[in-house]
Amino acid sequence: MPVIGVCNQKGGSGKSSTAVHLARWLQSQSDSVFVIDSDGQRTSSLWLSNLSQPIPVEIIPDPNELLERLPNLATEHQWLIVDAPGTLAEATRAIVLWSDLVLIPCQPTGVDLASASDTVRLIKQARAIRKGEPKAAIFLNRAVKGTRLKQEAFTVLKAVPDINVLGEVIHQRQIIADAFGQGATVFDLGGDAAKDAQKEYSRLFTTILKSL
Repeated sequence: MPVIGVCNQKGGSGKSSTAVHLARWLQSQSDSVFVIDSDGQRTSSLWLSNLSQPIPVEIIPDPNELLERLPNLATEHQWLIVDAPGTLAEATRAIVLWSDLVLIPCQPTGVDLASASDTVRLIKQARAIRKGEPKAAIFLNRAVKGTRLKQEAFTVLKAVPDINVLGEVIHQRQIIADAFGQGATVFDLGGDAAKDAQKEYSRLFTTILKSL
């Protein structure tokens, strides 16, 4: 079944929070979800293990093991989500080579936009090998509402050829930053702030699934 790799070589782009919330959202729909954490910080595996409804997760940092095991794991679960390292390491290349969709969270800053372009280059290399695959989508993460920088970032991203730039945006919210420490995702929390974050993630993930 589909393999979604969450990739960006820039640390702090929000890979782990995206992977965890996507897994939780899919789980809430009674789907079989399995997560691979290949990031050295181990954020997603720690986060998922502390949820009240734990999601199966395995730590696989070795690129050779990823190449060998991802195809089999994909057949065993309805959804396989892979949290890639925060570098363009060989593990990232292995993930891109086996993903059906590469999801790229990107903060609207010059450094992050430049780093995302390196990830896009890797995707294009994989497409040359795999005859057009994987699909890829990039979205703005941790954006501040009402800022000129956010609009400028959209302009830069839309100039990148052959990459789907999603219109959905995940805005900077304290409740997302606090969710890890509470052993929860925004889908598990109450209050208006959680509901606003839930709506943004749900819109994003619904669009992502339509692209598969």
